[in-house]
Amino acid sequence: MTPNPSIELPPKYYLDYFTFLLSFVERLYGHILNPNEQVFMRHFSHLSEDAQCLFVRFSNRRGSFFRTEKLKYAEIEDIAAALYELEEKQFIELLAPAHVAHVSEIVNLFTKEEWLKMAPPTDLSLKPLKKPDLIRYLIHAFDGADLINSITEPVIKVQHEAEVMMFKFLFFGNRHADMTEFVVRDLGKINFERFRDDTYTARFNTRQEADDKLLVSLTSEVFLEQQEAQTPPEDIFDWFMNWQAGAGKLSDVAQPSYVRLVNRVGAYLERQKLPEQALTVYALTDQAPARERRVRLLHRLGLTDEARALCEVIDQEPQNADERFFAIDFKAKLDSGKTRVKKRVTQFLHDSESIALDPAHRYRVEQGVADYLMERGQHAVHSENYPWRGLFGLVFWDIIYDENGQAIHHPLQRTPSDFYQPGFFAKREAQLRARLAQLDTSLAYEQWIESVFIEKYGMANVLVDWHEVLLELTRLIVQRLQPAQLAEILLEMARNLRQHTRGFADLLVWDDVHFELVEVKSPTDHLSAQQLHWMQFMRQIGVQARVLRVEWQQKNQI
Repeated sequence: MTPNPSIELPPKYYLDYFTFLLSFVERLYGHILNPNEQVFMRHFSHLSEDAQCLFVRFSNRRGSFFRTEKLKYAEIEDIAAALYELEEKQFIELLAPAHVAHVSEIVNLFTKEEWLKMAPPTDLSLKPLKKPDLIRYLIHAFDGADLINSITEPVIKVQHEAEVMMFKFLFFGNRHADMTEFVVRDLGKINFERFRDDTYTARFNTRQEADDKLLVSLTSEVFLEQQEAQTPPEDIFDWFMNWQAGAGKLSDVAQPSYVRLVNRVGAYLERQKLPEQALTVYALTDQAPARERRVRLLHRLGLTDEARALCEVIDQEPQNADERFFAIDFKAKLDSGKTRVKKRVTQFLHDSESIALDPAHRYRVEQGVADYLMERGQHAVHSENYPWRGLFGLVFWDIIYDENGQAIHHPLQRTPSDFYQPGFFAKREAQLRARLAQLDTSLAYEQWIESVFIEKYGMANVLVDWHEVLLELTRLIVQRLQPAQLAEILLEMARNLRQHTRGFADLLVWDDVHFELVEVKSPTDHLSAQQLHWMQFMRQIGVQARVLRVEWQQKNQI
């Protein structure tokens, strides 16, 4: 959607956003706010408008420390008075040696030239050093309190960071979204689905749920910081195991984030050649891909019986296509006693038809195959996941954003909070099936998706990328497939939206009689488990689907 160039935000737009956020959080989460958060809201409301603006400016920027002489905000009439008020009301405090724990951030506020003037005396000539090297030297060579005392201009530290962080976290439900989401909306860059004010529900029903989810989010950030700081992997393992032991049983709402963190830490330890530690971490969850990684590590460590037993468990109830084909392949490997066995995806690929193309198509191989097929009287378009995701989003739009689903928590939400969780399908299955029963003809599908396309055009939906070609491609699919086949495909997508909204064939191919899906593979490409899943699924429901392997023509063939 093209932003409207005529839109201009009011000078104190950020204050409006912040006060809206506070009132919204108070309405939905007032019963779980702690005393400090309640006091913050009350005291903030009593600040002058200029003081409120300056505090919000601070809270929207990175870091906790600011040089007051560098502050320039045209909409704030008297910055000095606002600073005085904020200090008096304990919303900021002056820089002091007690802030030594933040010495790195404080020192980085100043330029190299400024530190050449302020730095304590030293026998070393600091001028040749670049700023990062100079900063490292100062922090290493001098006491942090002495460096702070050497600063010659006013610096302040923002207070109430924990309270502000919690308010934003309660509103957005995560740590990566921020107040720029309001700006993006109001500049017309993103048009969000709109809901009545009384339809939003709390993501967290108890303080424990909010604290648990925030704890996992902050721990994920610490893990990333430790990697960037090149902390020894053995120390990271010890830190993480101590953390998870102290975290105790986490609330259900925090479990998806916890599972992702466990799998990331396990994968990191594997990359660092610490298989036993990785195995210990992966054992903390049964969610993919942890089970597959455990089987591989158990086998590598010589624990074959344990590897086989877990592989059998995966085979009985795989969580996704990767687990399904892994279990089949790994059991075959164990049964044969061979070091290597041909994987199902590899065998399927090798058994597929091949064609020879001019090497000129090497960097646009899908389009090269489309051209090859069109030269032979067929129509072909390179589409991949795009039309299938869009079809799902258009057919089920109102069900995805159902206000009664208890999964819409704020007005800037792109997807329901359960969108990628197993509960999405379980909670909405009856509605999904009812919609599909309603769309019992190709014409019914066409009319439905066209009406939703027109009504919702430009509105944010994680599955729908707006372009005129989307309507053309979805029409093509619903015209060429039977309603029963469409229903099977859409239900299969709904069962696992994280996995099953990817892996669709590269090309849609058709003529007056036939319609098929074609996956294109160059000589160096591999077939993924998810792609094989869709190939087999399409064939099972009667949709033609195949893989075309591309081989490059030799010069004497051209």
